[in-house]
Amino acid sequence: MRLLWELLVLQSFMLCLADDNTLHGPIFIHEPSHVMFPLDSEEKKVKLNCEVKGNPKPLIRWKLNGTDVDIGMDFRYSVVEGSLLINNPNKTQDAGTYQCIATNSFGTIVSKEAKLQFAYLENFKTRTRSTVSVRQGQGMVLLCGPPPHSGGVMGEYEPKIEVQFPETVPTAKGATVKLECFALGNPVPTIIWRRADGKPIARKARRHKSNGILEIPNFQQEDAGLYECVAENSRGKNVARGQLTFYAQPNWIQKINDIHVAIEESIFWECKANGRPKPTYRWLKNGESLLTQDRIQIEHGTLNITTVNLSDAGMYQCVAENRHGIIFASAELSVIALGPDFSRTLLKRMTLVKVGGEVVIECKPKASPRPVYTWKKGKEIVRENERITFSEDGSLRIMNVTKSDAGSYTCIATNHFGTASSTGNLVVKDPTRLLVPPSSMDVTVGESIVLPCQVSHDHSLDIVFTWSFNGRLIDFDKDGDHFERVGGQDSAGDLMIRSIQLKHAGKYVCMVQTSVDKISATADLIVRGPPGPPEAVTIDEITDTTAQLSWRPGADNHSPVTMYVIQARTPFSVGWQAVNTVPELIDGRTFTATVVSLNPWVEYEFRVVAANTIGIGEPSRPSEKRRTEEALPEVTPANVSGGGGSKSELVITWETVPEELQNGGGFGYVVAFRPFGKVSWMQTVLASADASRYVFRNESLPPFSPYEVKVGVYNNKGEGSFSPVTVVYSAEEEPTKPPPSIFARSLSATDIEVFWSSPLESLSKGRIQGYEVKYWSHDDKEENARKIRTIGNQTSTKITNLKGSALYHLAVKAYNTAGTGPYSVTVNVTTKKPPPSQPPGNIIWNSSDSKIILNWDQVKALDNESEVKGYKVLYRWNRQSSTSVIETNKTSVELSLPFDEDYIIEIRPFSDGGDGSSSEQIRIPKISSAYARGSGASTSNACTLSAISTIMISLTARSSL
Repeated sequence: MRLLWELLVLQSFMLCLADDNTLHGPIFIHEPSHVMFPLDSEEKKVKLNCEVKGNPKPLIRWKLNGTDVDIGMDFRYSVVEGSLLINNPNKTQDAGTYQCIATNSFGTIVSKEAKLQFAYLENFKTRTRSTVSVRQGQGMVLLCGPPPHSGGVMGEYEPKIEVQFPETVPTAKGATVKLECFALGNPVPTIIWRRADGKPIARKARRHKSNGILEIPNFQQEDAGLYECVAENSRGKNVARGQLTFYAQPNWIQKINDIHVAIEESIFWECKANGRPKPTYRWLKNGESLLTQDRIQIEHGTLNITTVNLSDAGMYQCVAENRHGIIFASAELSVIALGPDFSRTLLKRMTLVKVGGEVVIECKPKASPRPVYTWKKGKEIVRENERITFSEDGSLRIMNVTKSDAGSYTCIATNHFGTASSTGNLVVKDPTRLLVPPSSMDVTVGESIVLPCQVSHDHSLDIVFTWSFNGRLIDFDKDGDHFERVGGQDSAGDLMIRSIQLKHAGKYVCMVQTSVDKISATADLIVRGPPGPPEAVTIDEITDTTAQLSWRPGADNHSPVTMYVIQARTPFSVGWQAVNTVPELIDGRTFTATVVSLNPWVEYEFRVVAANTIGIGEPSRPSEKRRTEEALPEVTPANVSGGGGSKSELVITWETVPEELQNGGGFGYVVAFRPFGKVSWMQTVLASADASRYVFRNESLPPFSPYEVKVGVYNNKGEGSFSPVTVVYSAEEEPTKPPPSIFARSLSATDIEVFWSSPLESLSKGRIQGYEVKYWSHDDKEENARKIRTIGNQTSTKITNLKGSALYHLAVKAYNTAGTGPYSVTVNVTTKKPPPSQPPGNIIWNSSDSKIILNWDQVKALDNESEVKGYKVLYRWNRQSSTSVIETNKTSVELSLPFDEDYIIEIRPFSDGGDGSSSEQIRIPKISSAYARGSGASTSNACTLSAISTIMISLTARSSL
């Protein structure tokens, strides 16, 4: 009967669990703490805090010195939200140790102990004392009353320690401890702190009040020991000693947690705490002490209960304590007893398996204790054999499945609380088989192939094809540039690989999966391509013009290397260049060669490129950089020439030798020259590789005299050869005579032309290179004259952009490389009047028979303008930029133009002063088979805004008779 009652209670409890999974035993949120109540306080209440959560809501009761506090009998006590309130507390009745006890349907837990103590805080009577002055940190004495006699002056005496710390000072871990040492003496003593064991005091320690206080924060085990305070003055010293001891209240390392266990099983709890001294452990069940007995074993911080029954359910607490404190850890033990229940773990409605495969039908009802399992197929009991086995958890395993295994299977679970069953169907399908598997292939870079993967399968099942490459699943969206799935049937999952690269070589796996099986097939793809880059290119030896190289072959990519090519790069080359080698052709079995025809004293780096029948591979990494050895210079300066300069100078110029052709350091030039026809050479050395000019100065040097010149080279290795001899003339003398026969004439209002003759100069002193013309208007000063220069033997020039009707003055002088000669006499010329400023107006045009006839009004010049001599008609196609011009002295013109294009026409007058103002542009549209007439805009308004006039056109149809 008791077992049946426990079962009913447990089943009700399990139903509650099913309805609300937040049910749990009591848990302390705030536990009571020690309280010191002043007896002379005006406050008349004491509150001991206790806050608990749980579901159902726990009931709270209190104990004082191990005895329940009777809330109902003593009106001074009340419990508000778990906390205990004491009205008018009394030392005799209420002082002691309190504990809060919380209970609900899951069990009971006990809080840590809290002491309520009482004490007086009496007020000292106030009495006025005389002021005492003292410096910070020094010792002093305040007497309670005056002595009965008058003193004389106190003399010097040794230190006397009046205030000192206790002989033993227990200190908690992590706390801050202060040691005080106060001494009297005359002179005022100094205070020194030290450890008796000779160890240094921790650096974290701080000293206050002239060393009168030693403070050690965050106290640890290593800070414990015997400390000494030494007070010393000139009369002697005194020492006080005290022992700092280390202690730690218990602190949890490992707590216990709630356990839900099936009936008849076992549980094991362990709690661990550290502290100093080492904590001891005890266990509570529902607030009562738990001892070792029968099924319950307690050892230190462990609790072991075997063959758990319903009576073991409840709230358990592990208590760890030492003389400095006590801590509690709580957990709930729930014991589950339940008949088999399939409501949440029904057998799978349908289980699929292939013929020849293996299947497991799981049977996992909720039950406590573990049930006994029985299996049926249809109405027949299933029995174990070589293919059919039962596992401990009730699952049914069938190996080497056949079609006859298909059917309905029922799992029956039984324990002494009841029986339950669940049924599912086993469906047997034909296996998937490969018909055309992928095969290994050998291909060349750039080709495209298809790897087949075709199967036979049960068409009632969905099938999925996937491909992997070297162990990585192919993503056809991401890798679509090269991979594509083809086939078009549900039984084919062929893979196309387009434009194959070397990186596509490897293992390809086609995986085929249905809901009952999974098969795969593998193919290896060999990709042949150009060789990989050679490795470890090394310069073994280098001379002034050669370099011995060696390297290791790279990957041949399944096609043997047929040849190697060596390339070089210098700071002066444009990229990598092929170089000459010995042997001239390097076959694929040779891994060393000599590079020849290098430039001396140039920094080189080399790389090697391999080739095979498929193509040329990637180059190797560059070798180290090495400089060839020095050698005598071989290349001479180019374009040796010169001439010009100042009087008494011989200027010699040349093109510098490029750095890569200097063959060594310390490069410079040797300049040699001699008068033409002489035998001996004069030489000078220019110690600069950048020199490109030398000037020889000598007052006796005749002007414009020929000299034979050559330029040689040298470097640290010695002198090289000279350039071919060339003739250079010494500096000329500036012209000494002005140009004669100066003449100027006006061409228009803006242009004049000036003429002169060459001066009669001696050719032995120089050559005239050209002439300089200066000109200025009569209204300007000569020093503000503008200048233009001619080149060569030209003896006339045109001056433009002048003012109309203005008088100008001109003068001409010759110049050469030495300077300029004297100016000629000044000549005067007046520019012509400006051209007419009024454009042609009232322009009318007619078209007929491929002809355009233009008419306009005559332009009359103003008094200050040149007379009109005629008109220029400018016309062009609308889509062209080139313009044609017709001149006429009339006010009309006839143009023979095709009508299949638009034309742009403008008219301007011309005169001796130049071209006058142009009319606005007139657009004549293309016209076919019709007469047309139009006019330009009136010129009465000079400020015309439009660039192209608006045209008024009238068309007259002409019929063919």
